[in-house]
Amino acid sequence: MYKKLFHLVLFILISLSVRAQAAVILQYHHVSETLPAVTSINANTFTKHLSYLKKHDFNVIPLNELILALQQGQTLPEKTVAITFDDGYNNNYDEAAPILEKFGYPYTIFVNPKLIDQNQRYVMGWDKLKELSKKGALISNHTAQHDYLHIKLENETGAQWKTRIKQDILYSQQRIKEEIGQDYKYLAYPYGEFNNELQSLVTELGFIGIGQHSGAVSKNSNFSRLPRFPASGFYSKLDTLSTKLNSHAFNITKLTYIDSVTEQNPPKLTIEFKMDDFHKTQFACYVSSVGQADLTWINENTVEITSPKILNKGRSRFNCTAPSIKKPSSYYWFSQPWVLQ
Repeated sequence: MYKKLFHLVLFILISLSVRAQAAVILQYHHVSETLPAVTSINANTFTKHLSYLKKHDFNVIPLNELILALQQGQTLPEKTVAITFDDGYNNNYDEAAPILEKFGYPYTIFVNPKLIDQNQRYVMGWDKLKELSKKGALISNHTAQHDYLHIKLENETGAQWKTRIKQDILYSQQRIKEEIGQDYKYLAYPYGEFNNELQSLVTELGFIGIGQHSGAVSKNSNFSRLPRFPASGFYSKLDTLSTKLNSHAFNITKLTYIDSVTEQNPPKLTIEFKMDDFHKTQFACYVSSVGQADLTWINENTVEITSPKILNKGRSRFNCTAPSIKKPSSYYWFSQPWVLQ
């Protein structure tokens, strides 16, 4: 009897440890058949995504509930997901919203208030956003007009840059609050790009920074660079997306690199883990457009990751995964974005 009780308690503890790392944030842009395929998904495929979530009993919750639970160290139910859209395109209202409403799924739209105020035709106006918010949508900050936040203007000092970006973020937040009445301090970085200075500023302002690099989230995530799994274009294939939806976040205790926006080429990354649910022999990293990364294990819990080749200038990533011991059909997933200068 005691042996059975021991195994029952052990099973529960193992289940809870996995549950705590099972949150995923999805990122979409367009739901359209006519706009650029790289950032688009058609209505039929989008419906298949939501049908998959429904069929497989995913816990789809608002982004604010997911983030609050992580911040408070709460254990989220297994297979928890939040759905987000960047830029606030009209097709989010015309195509995406009716499908989401049919499934009863909450979602967040990150918008650029200055573009809305300029009446740019490709984005929703405040009237449509207000209508969606009354139906449960969260409207949040994507900066004033989708600029590259980390780039300094010509002859701009660090202090001047900081003042300019601070004003941009706070202006956008105020306009959303004025028009929608919501004040969620979540900032989706335009183009998914951020550097150390920008992360520090976002944290200083009391915001959560959200990128476009892939990976699951947990209470141990860095809240100035939360990952999301892109689910449009090439990434809309359900067979690969299903693996990502069932992924977990590595328990990273220390992450060391010079900067995400860097002249170091090839870039170098060191990760220190708590390794209780994966074998280091099964840990692998891949460099976008290059292939498998070079791994050097410094000790049992720390690995140094580098690209075997010089990378092209612009955006690149290290994607690292390892299969779970407790759930062999699921993976731990971490992505490090780079902007090579």
